[in-house]
Amino acid sequence: MKDPANSDDTPIKPEGKLPARDLPSAATNDLGDMKTLPEGSSLIAGETFEQVGAGTGEFSVKDRQSRPAGSAGKFAFLVGAGILISRLVGLIRQRIFAHYFGSSGAGDAFSAAFRIPNFLQNVFGEGALSASLIPVYARLLAQGDEKEATKIANAVFGLLALITSLVVLVGVLATPLFVTAIAAGFQDERRELTITLVRIFFPGAGLLVLSAWCLGILNSHHRFFISYTAPVAWNVAIIAALIFYGKRLDLFPLAEVVAWASVVGSALQFGVQLPTVLKLIHRFRPAIDIANAHVKQVVHNFFPVFMSRGVVQISAFVDAEFASFLGQGAVVALNYAQSLYTLPVSLFGMSVSAAELPTMAKALGATEVVAENLCHRLDAGLKRIAFFIVPSSMAFVALGDVIAAVLYQTGRFTHNDAIYVWAILAGSAVGLLASTLGRLYSSTYYALHDTRTPLRYALLRVALTTVLGYLCALPLPRQLGIEPKWGVAGLTASAGIAGWVEFALLRRTLNRRIGRTGLPLGFVTKLWVGAAAGATVGWGLKLLFIRLHPIPLAIIVLGSYGLVYFTLTFAFGLPEARTVIGRMVRAVRPAK
Repeated sequence: MKDPANSDDTPIKPEGKLPARDLPSAATNDLGDMKTLPEGSSLIAGETFEQVGAGTGEFSVKDRQSRPAGSAGKFAFLVGAGILISRLVGLIRQRIFAHYFGSSGAGDAFSAAFRIPNFLQNVFGEGALSASLIPVYARLLAQGDEKEATKIANAVFGLLALITSLVVLVGVLATPLFVTAIAAGFQDERRELTITLVRIFFPGAGLLVLSAWCLGILNSHHRFFISYTAPVAWNVAIIAALIFYGKRLDLFPLAEVVAWASVVGSALQFGVQLPTVLKLIHRFRPAIDIANAHVKQVVHNFFPVFMSRGVVQISAFVDAEFASFLGQGAVVALNYAQSLYTLPVSLFGMSVSAAELPTMAKALGATEVVAENLCHRLDAGLKRIAFFIVPSSMAFVALGDVIAAVLYQTGRFTHNDAIYVWAILAGSAVGLLASTLGRLYSSTYYALHDTRTPLRYALLRVALTTVLGYLCALPLPRQLGIEPKWGVAGLTASAGIAGWVEFALLRRTLNRRIGRTGLPLGFVTKLWVGAAAGATVGWGLKLLFIRLHPIPLAIIVLGSYGLVYFTLTFAFGLPEARTVIGRMVRAVRPAK
């Protein structure tokens, strides 16, 4: 969707050269002298027989735009496929968890405590480490300097290992303070269980940070699939513990066993990536070398991005804090909804952003060439993201009860719980498109070695989320005369509003630097028309078959919704729809 920035700010493409400080180029950058890529060699580091950076020729604008773009589609598909597999297994884990814990107090405690490792994984794995390490490491690979790239990888690992050890130690000792910060509304047994679980989770969180280092190295070499399927091992460990001990233990001791299984899973997640990483960097010699110029660049980039991602994650802690005052079941219901909300964010927003960041960071040449390349890649990525996020948002609002029921309604998780999760999910849909598009804009800033601009806007977003979240979660339900528990939906909706403000600012500032970017109004309109038509059909079928079991009901309702959406967008002539349908047709042809 077009943001308001478009109406009063219409930047133009750069004419001549942009200021040298704005864009990395062959002439000026943060990393010293650059080599250009030889004509005809691959831009994919680690997957070409010709050494990258061996020649002096330079790609034409056409080559820079067309060839990497095709590769990016492939890379985004690999990221998406890896995330899809991991998320599907994660949904299975959540379904089994819901079966045994439902909306219980133990479920609340586990969900609150789990935010500690989740915070560190999101900040390091999907944020600071990727955004700071990948641009520097990938640029060295593009220049053909594998020896220096290996030194950087070893130095960053050494620093991470040291910092992580200290964080784990402090975390275990200061756990009661953390619990007060993330769940002040918990009392007695729920609080004591949360303290125990956080102390168990912290060592596993340290292993997840090291796993994030593996992800950064693998992504720089365009080995996306293994890095994004590695969490399957973590999920499987938890699933095994739930199945084996679920009927043998009461809920509180079961929660502790599952927490220990999470630590084992974290070790497995790190272990399955490490062999491939060791082959790619050739010489694994962890060291602490903060004098190296490139290490300094990584550290310099790291802290603003860490703050940027960190403050966004802090908003999740604030949500949990407010939810802890809204009655039993509110925190775990928020966790169930966020698992669904993050699925399209990861599949479509994160996959495209993760695939684009290494390639954007390797863009070499004159400043105007780099600017045009970034605009082209950014616009193409925005369309790929929006094509899937728009129908996801509409489905959450119109059919969220069907989605929640088919995934969670089992055992202790009832139909009323599904309705509750639907309300929270509908609130999340408010900012779903802004959050996913914003990820790609942030990745573009990181490729330009600008980590401070996203930080400023992230701080503003968190401040807005906190103020609006408090008002919508606590006073508003009382003013409306409704049960306090429904304030959780106000939390997610307020976060969405703040997300749109952040997105508008990110886009406005970047447009001034590299030229006009964004989604065409006609394209977005067609997406929303297709989604609305699909939701109308799905809603009618839901009312018609309301008494069916959640699984066949979801097949009928969600299947029809998707069919209508893809059919209409295909009829509108959208290339993204034609690509998806074409792949489906090719997939079923061999079976005939």
